[in-house]
Amino acid sequence: MLNRKGFATRRTAIRSLASASMLLPGMLHDMLAAPAETVNATAVDDPLAPKAPMFPAKAKRVIFLYMSGGVSHVDTFDPKPRLAADHHKLHKKDFLHASPWKAKRYSRSEAEVTELFPHIGSMMDDICLVRSMYNDIPNHEQAIMQVHGGSAVQPRPSIGSWVSYGLGTVSKDLPSYVVLAPEVPYAGSSAWDSGFLPAFHQGVRVIPGQEAIPNMTRDGFADIQEMDLGLVNFFNKRHLNEHDADRTLATRIKTFETAYGMQREAPEAFDISKESDATLELYGLDRNTKKGIGWMCLVSRRLAERGVRFVEVIDGGYDKYTNWDAHLNIHMHEPLARKSDKPIAGLLKDLKSRGMLEDTLVVWTTEFGRKPGDASPDEEGRTHWSTAYSSWVAGGGFRGGMVYGSTDEYGYTVASSPVHIHDFQATLLNQLGMDHTKLTFRHAGRDFRLTDVSGRVVKDLIV
Repeated sequence: MLNRKGFATRRTAIRSLASASMLLPGMLHDMLAAPAETVNATAVDDPLAPKAPMFPAKAKRVIFLYMSGGVSHVDTFDPKPRLAADHHKLHKKDFLHASPWKAKRYSRSEAEVTELFPHIGSMMDDICLVRSMYNDIPNHEQAIMQVHGGSAVQPRPSIGSWVSYGLGTVSKDLPSYVVLAPEVPYAGSSAWDSGFLPAFHQGVRVIPGQEAIPNMTRDGFADIQEMDLGLVNFFNKRHLNEHDADRTLATRIKTFETAYGMQREAPEAFDISKESDATLELYGLDRNTKKGIGWMCLVSRRLAERGVRFVEVIDGGYDKYTNWDAHLNIHMHEPLARKSDKPIAGLLKDLKSRGMLEDTLVVWTTEFGRKPGDASPDEEGRTHWSTAYSSWVAGGGFRGGMVYGSTDEYGYTVASSPVHIHDFQATLLNQLGMDHTKLTFRHAGRDFRLTDVSGRVVKDLIV
């Protein structure tokens, strides 16, 4: 077989030489003479092999639901009756703006939720709602970097990469960290990048659609491919043994192995056509659907039950006309909520019915909230607000039916039990059996961690 320039490819040349006996005798001699541990194992442990947690864990995996753009807390999970009563009154040089949506209890939990999220509202008995979140900078890129990587100053390894680094994965044929993202958020791929951690901990982005991962389908010569890869693997591992267990080589080998495994397992994991009618109804899906947040939520469950350690769903990108960045008009939240409400509630119900919610962390968050007022009385949108916002977690030992912390009567500032983003991250890692102060990686002369130099486990949130 010739390439486009008319020359034989390296693979074809090696195959031809081997079949013509120019290389075969030496290759067979090496393979037969090599000890079993050289042929069948690398000189270093599988870098993604499952690792024991530092202490007993309540959760084994994470499904991280990230709403790109900044969801307004006062219009969703932190409704403010006083804000409605004082609509257009001046407060600290701002004209207050009431939410256009009413709120009520949808479950036994004391949490009131606006009518944007009735389905999620019905699941509040299983949800631990934190109304006192805050982070450091109300700019998209910096806030996204901090929510994902702990630093608002520069991109660092994402939380999914840290979880992969700390715990490995129980799946040999799927990545440890998968990101379902139709669009790229404001901070780009830094949201799932592995930074200075080994590259195999980076999130593998999947774009929902007809072909979620390009070139994933195997050709008709699977047996030949397996022989090719077996031969390549033999020489790769022998080369690794000769280079003192070089971690870069180990990373490259593991990447090849994962890519091959994905050809076998990923097509089935992404295929929802065999799910029951009842399950599809939970997510509001048609059997032939291959995109949308409902598809992403269902595929998240399928990946989680197949051993993927961390699955992230990114709803929205950097386009302010289609994401949660409601500068222009707060009513832009409405179609987004309508699309995501039932699928997210369906995910919780599905996990719960399968007994998976108990040891799965389902995290819903955004990069910051929206300001309750504006300098103009006629403003229809809301600007960025990192001083106070809401996030929630279900499963994995978090207290269901709990409302933690509060903001002031208008939603401007945290009034009680503040939870910084580092505290939130430390608590998530704690439930996975990891001490955030000890989950470190040596880089540039010092030990780095997800929570930088701060953070505390918020024990009141967990059982």
